Amino acid sequence: MKPSLTQEEKRLLKIRKERKSKKPVFLRYLWWKFLKFKNQYVWRKPKGNDNKMRLHLKGYPAVVSIGYRAPKAVRGLHSSGFEPVLVYNAKELEKIDPRRQAIYIAHAVGLKKRLEIIRKAQELGIKVLNGGEQ
Repeated sequence: MKPSLTQEEKRLLKIRKERKSKKPVFLRYLWWKFLKFKNQYVWRKPKGNDNKMRLHLKGYPAVVSIGYRAPKAVRGLHSSGFEPVLVYNAKELEKIDPRRQAIYIAHAVGLKKRLEIIRKAQELGIKVLNGGEQ
């Protein structure tokens, strides 16, 4: 089951995938120096006049900038090309367009309702992105 994408959208998805592979991991400034910065991946913008990272000096981590952003037409799409939609119950599946959208079952949904959603999604031909084995 594949989404109905235009040639332009397919091309932009390839570009996004290529750019994402080259994108650096953005690290917090001075995460290596202080133990209080336990999670080095929590981004904080570097501030200060003489901040080496803000000045983009060699040897310092990369700074988040607009140049790393994905093309607007494919921003927010799943890597398969579907537009992800969060679903809480089986009734919400009626609003889904199976050619363009796929569903994520919400974390708070229990097993009984989850199985019901997966069964109804298969009947309607809707792709479940976090449904496990199908």
